[in-house]
Amino acid sequence: MGNQKLEYCDTERDLKVIMSTDLKVESQCNEACLKANRMLGLIKRTFVVKTPEVMLNLYKTLVRAHLEYCIFAWSPHYQKDKKLLEKVQHRFTRMITSIKSLQYEAGLQKLGLWTLEERRNRADLIEVFKMAHGLLPYH
Repeated sequence: MGNQKLEYCDTERDLKVIMSTDLKVESQCNEACLKANRMLGLIKRTFVVKTPEVMLNLYKTLVRAHLEYCIFAWSPHYQKDKKLLEKVQHRFTRMITSIKSLQYEAGLQKLGLWTLEERRNRADLIEVFKMAHGLLPYH
């Protein structure tokens, strides 16, 4: 523009979502996991009562929000990114003493949770249904 050169950058952050020039979402997944793990650490250090009900409310409110923020824009497609996000939820399930010894899937079932990938798939299907039936306000 004019005589000024534009600087090149590999990633750009917009509305707290990191997009790279190759459209890989690894940076966004890492950032989301970092924030979610920080919240889990805060919960672990701060709260004495760790009943499943209390922990579920804290997880759904404070942690999962970081893992699913603007997920339509950056939904991971590589297994390593999906596993990274799922590890955060797995860490959460191990924080609850009554289900700590259970396998991950059994712990989720006991808590009434789905895997994060199942939640993303469900959200995608709901969005497609809304598009197909003209239920979105921007049609």
